Amino acid sequence: MRTIPKSSDAALRARGLRLTGPRRVILEVLRGTESHPTAERVYRFVRRRLPRVSLGTVYRNLRLLVAEGLAAEIPGPHARFDANMDAHHHFTCVRCGRVVDVAGPLAEPHAEVLRVRIAARTGLAITHHRIEFFGRCPQCRSTKSRQRRTRHSP
Repeated sequence: MRTIPKSSDAALRARGLRLTGPRRVILEVLRGTESHPTAERVYRFVRRRLPRVSLGTVYRNLRLLVAEGLAAEIPGPHARFDANMDAHHHFTCVRCGRVVDVAGPLAEPHAEVLRVRIAARTGLAITHHRIEFFGRCPQCRSTKSRQRRTRHSP
């Protein structure tokens, strides 16, 4: 996890939020990782710096950061959180559960065309959308091929 400067303070102040210790550290943890952590994982990282923080405090602050547009929640069996607020999609490995950002031309032009087309055909007022990709990450694919070779070896 990388260390993030106090730009978290400016982001919180810009939204009129109090600069509490847990809130600041939670945002720094989210901005310092690309792993899309669950609330429980954020809690473990925050506890390293603030041993007395409660899981409830972490959950409340994550929900607040999402509501204020400083983080996004990725729904699933275990919600994950992302501080990358640039337009992008996600790939989820169906074997290990790893979530990876997918950037590039998929993030804007094609998705926008699809949104406009659906809105025009249905009359729906679409405020946002999400495109997700699923499959196996390189690590899981290489593990599976190694297991296959081992089983079929003489």
